[in-house]
Amino acid sequence: MDEPGRPGAARYADTIAVPLSPLLEKVLCTMDHDARLFLLSDGAPRIGAALGAVGPLACAETPAAHAWLQAHGVPATSERVRILPADAEILIPEDAESLPVPLSEDEALRVHRESAPQSIADLEAELQGFRETTQDWEALVQRALTAGVPAPRIVQLTGLTPQQVGGLIQA
Repeated sequence: MDEPGRPGAARYADTIAVPLSPLLEKVLCTMDHDARLFLLSDGAPRIGAALGAVGPLACAETPAAHAWLQAHGVPATSERVRILPADAEILIPEDAESLPVPLSEDEALRVHRESAPQSIADLEAELQGFRETTQDWEALVQRALTAGVPAPRIVQLTGLTPQQVGGLIQA
């Protein structure tokens, strides 16, 4: 008999709760760090980072990624195989084949760094180094904001609070 408000609950009364495998738990815990692998067509502008330039990524070793690459007949080392963070996937051409992939926090930082234009990448490296110093932090954050680094990214890289960065935006 079903519990009130839970149709079908009686069918599952004899199921046992099983802990998630470490791999599945990692995938579920890193879903907010998604990125997208995609293939550039010949002659298309080079956007994102070449998969090989980012360094080893756990998602690139998954059966899904291997099958996707094999289905398109390209090796992971091809310059056509690119990766972009989820917040930049709007840049992927509409006709490009793509595959969503999970990333660890460290992998997401590397993908962001390799995908950003060089001047932004240099600023992000400086922002990440900010954690070791407190000199002229307002000037550094202002430069980053002026260059177009989003406030949440500055918070992530520097360890500052959103209120501290927000105060500089409004100043």
